[in-house]
Amino acid sequence: MLSIPVNIGLPRIPHLITSLPGPRARNIVERDRAVTSPSYTRDYPLVVARGEGCMVEDVDGNVFLDMTAGIAVTATGHCHPDVVRAIQDQAANLLHMSGTDFYYEPMVELAEKLANRAPFPYLNAAIGGSAAKVFFTNSGAESNEGAIKLARYYTKRSLIVAFLGAFHGRTYGAMSLTASKTVQRENFGPLLCGVTHIPYGTHASLDYLEEQLFSTILPPNEVAAIVVEPIQGEGGYIVPEDGFLPRIREICDRHGILMVVDEVQSGMGRTGRLFAIEHWGVMPDIITIAKGIASGMPLGAILSRPEIMTWPPGSHATTFGGNPVACAAGIATLRLLEGGLMENAVKMGELLQAGLRELHERFSLFSLPRGKGLMVAVDLLDRDLRDTIVQAAFYKGLLLLGCGKAAIRFCPPLVIDAEQIQVALDIFSELLEEVL
Repeated sequence: MLSIPVNIGLPRIPHLITSLPGPRARNIVERDRAVTSPSYTRDYPLVVARGEGCMVEDVDGNVFLDMTAGIAVTATGHCHPDVVRAIQDQAANLLHMSGTDFYYEPMVELAEKLANRAPFPYLNAAIGGSAAKVFFTNSGAESNEGAIKLARYYTKRSLIVAFLGAFHGRTYGAMSLTASKTVQRENFGPLLCGVTHIPYGTHASLDYLEEQLFSTILPPNEVAAIVVEPIQGEGGYIVPEDGFLPRIREICDRHGILMVVDEVQSGMGRTGRLFAIEHWGVMPDIITIAKGIASGMPLGAILSRPEIMTWPPGSHATTFGGNPVACAAGIATLRLLEGGLMENAVKMGELLQAGLRELHERFSLFSLPRGKGLMVAVDLLDRDLRDTIVQAAFYKGLLLLGCGKAAIRFCPPLVIDAEQIQVALDIFSELLEEVL
């Protein structure tokens, strides 16, 4: 049964009571500038005090409709009572014991649930085995780092194919796969060797890989993995051409290459399926997840076919990955996703795209929407216009984020309802009228 909490403490639509930023927010922003790294990207001066469902309140009492979900993280909404209760109960019993060296049930239970839902062949199930093995991490970047190591270890190969526009993280291995913005790589070289990038999402790109690269500079028998996002996230919420992902699977099968699917942003119910790759009926070899897995707690995971995750004890480990409190949040999150939130993501995503299509008929400033579930984006005419609208939305109580070259992404918590979708569309319409 769908579990969408009713906001009791906060209004369900934006409610602004001060100029933005308010006096307390301005003070905190100034304090922040003095002591934190300038590498953080802050699109607008939002200083959050608390959140409920799809709403967040700043330190001055202004309430905003959140269409970002903390960058697609708070899948079950801000502070879902079931998740909060799971965190509180677990914190009262055990905060940490390191799953690298010891055992505790929340880690095992979440691994069992993820393994049972992984879109891998169930060859081992017939003989009492699991459909997947799980390694827990703290983040998406860490999941992708581990996936690189696992692919190289299993295949005994070193080369990797990734895609232009991809974002896999900012640590060195993940950054080497990333090809989203130059600022993410500039002055950090040399990066991981052996990574080749090709354009994303088209059969022409795969033609180039097979007909040009494989026959000239990229021996396929030395390629460990093709790493791909089912829907590019930071790159612009790009949905690939039909047949693109199945063709990658076929290429990998033909050459003994592992297909690694980065579901850090697209996974955990955001597209209406637990894993976005399920929309194409493709079975990858390794999946990386994070963001929405624990509704805001720091947790990620690497899932693989059991025969691949054979690295020996000590070859890969983590102190905090699979923390018992984070795993408890993950168990509650998964229960809510499968209890109706993925279905809600489909319905609300259809409503959102329908509304955006209607606005597209009225305004020539942005493209038709694209995406699946509540992973939706539109392209503006240029980056400056996109940035102007994202900024202006904040001052009307709507939180948006950009992605790609000139896109705005809509990735709200999966608890969003029809009224809140309409509020977001109304504010977006007002913004478009103002910039005409």
